[in-house]
Amino acid sequence: MPQNDRTLAAAGLILFYASFIGFTDNYVRVIAAEAGLWQFHFTRTALAVPMLIVAAMVIGMRLRPVNTGAVVARSAIHGMAMLIYFGCLAFLPVAQVAAGLFTAPIFVLLISRFMFGHAIGPVRIIAVAIGFLGVILVLGPEAMGGASVAALLPVVAGALYAMGNVATREWCGQETAGTLLGGFFMGLGILGAIGMVVLALVSVPVPEGVAGFVQRGAVWPLSGTFWFWTCVQAAGSLIGVGCMIRAYQLTDAGRASVLEYVILPASAIWGWIIWGERLTLLAIVGMALITLAGVMIALRARQQETPVAA
Repeated sequence: MPQNDRTLAAAGLILFYASFIGFTDNYVRVIAAEAGLWQFHFTRTALAVPMLIVAAMVIGMRLRPVNTGAVVARSAIHGMAMLIYFGCLAFLPVAQVAAGLFTAPIFVLLISRFMFGHAIGPVRIIAVAIGFLGVILVLGPEAMGGASVAALLPVVAGALYAMGNVATREWCGQETAGTLLGGFFMGLGILGAIGMVVLALVSVPVPEGVAGFVQRGAVWPLSGTFWFWTCVQAAGSLIGVGCMIRAYQLTDAGRASVLEYVILPASAIWGWIIWGERLTLLAIVGMALITLAGVMIALRARQQETPVAA
């Protein structure tokens, strides 16, 4: 595992990542009205991988993995997390799905402590609690509603997302951000291709519009709107996820996962700008708590000369 820990640099990268992803993810609803989950991921990979190869050639970035098995395992874990996350949007409220995914920092602390023996310290525990409370306030009371098996799926996505984030530093610390980014997209592209093949062989009823996002197989021809926003998604994800991956390589996963809470206020701000979605007073208070959690982690890390527990 790398010994250098640069939490403040990681915080800047995560803020940049949140700004990009907060914008592009607001347009997934446009894509979902026309195409399916599986075709979206397959097409996005087909667009993103050539962009990544060209970028790597221009800046001289290595794409070949140092540890192929570790990269494949991390890619599979993150790919499954994202499939569950996007898939749940078809039959659960967005607030509930997002709340489940953002349980990831709690799982990061548990995995780091019990699988890798890292001390986690009171400051980080308190920061996670404050950040998670902020998440609930941003999403609203309905985020905690429901107790069905389906309602647990976003939490499963959060656990898988946490495992992938821990793996980024513990297993893949010697990999370049480009290698892990390529693995991320390839994993999702392969899963998307498998889904399209299965849906081509097995007939299932497909609701119209966004409601049919998970059940919908390949759709041809696709409109210019789909191609435009999928290209934006591919380019935005390359830049944003690349920054996020690098952030998890620069600092402990427990710190980075708390800082990643900033994606919620970023998404809310873009939702207000693009769709006119207004924030409640509770949401504003929640954003303040999320910011506080990130500041606590960053300031505490700055006081430490070695990457020990906060």
